[in-house]
Amino acid sequence: MARFDPSSLAGVVAGACEDVRVRLYRDEAVVVRQHKLGEADRIVTLLTRQHGLVRAVAKGVRRTKSRFGARLEPFAYVDVQLHPGRTLDTITQVHTMEAFAADIVDDYGRYTTACAVLETAERLAGEERAPAPKLHALTASALRAIAAKQHPHELILDAYLLRAMGFAGWAPALDECARCATPGPHRAFHVAAGGAVCVHCRPPGAATPAPGVLDLLIALLKGEWAYIETVPDNLRRQASGLVAAHLQWHLERQLRTLPLIERSRPALAANGSVAL
Repeated sequence: MARFDPSSLAGVVAGACEDVRVRLYRDEAVVVRQHKLGEADRIVTLLTRQHGLVRAVAKGVRRTKSRFGARLEPFAYVDVQLHPGRTLDTITQVHTMEAFAADIVDDYGRYTTACAVLETAERLAGEERAPAPKLHALTASALRAIAAKQHPHELILDAYLLRAMGFAGWAPALDECARCATPGPHRAFHVAAGGAVCVHCRPPGAATPAPGVLDLLIALLKGEWAYIETVPDNLRRQASGLVAAHLQWHLERQLRTLPLIERSRPALAANGSVAL
């Protein structure tokens, strides 16, 4: 009979542990949304720093004794460890880095604005596991600003949408003609044309925002908050309408959360113009 060699068993165990260590991965993430799975689990959508959009199973989090169920609520910024799976990864550890929900969910305006941020982030992140570090950082910063009431929440959203569209390659032309690149300022704006248009390129149905609206959009893109907060409400509303129309034109569908934002938005016409 062959003798048992303890060293061989130790080698097998060490190899298995090394395989687990290799397969597990860790990342920072914004919790985008979650939905029920079975009787006790949830599927959690995460926008991670290094791995882009990740959907993972959080097992047992709907049980009252769950160790990390509350840490995976939307708006949370977490450090999470995951185990890759064939279709869905599995969350094995989670640590709260910043909890924005407490300062967001108690105010309807901030809550709906933050929901619009998360919905936009998920739509613009692209394919699952496609790294989107700039979008991840921008989304976390927007939630942080909304929770801290750093600026009016609707302006934070507009600034976020403009910059997020820039990362996706959809930024509207603001200081030059979208068609011929003639330097501005220009008065007309047409979503289907790509933004501001000169008098020679202006298509039928183009909107003519009030003076100062395109300047506000440029300031939002650059983060010039000292100027932004001096702009009258009527110009802010027009700027918000242009931003929303431009985003939804490229997404080819309306975001569910935008109509809930507490402000008046101009309607997007069928030809891509904006009714101001």
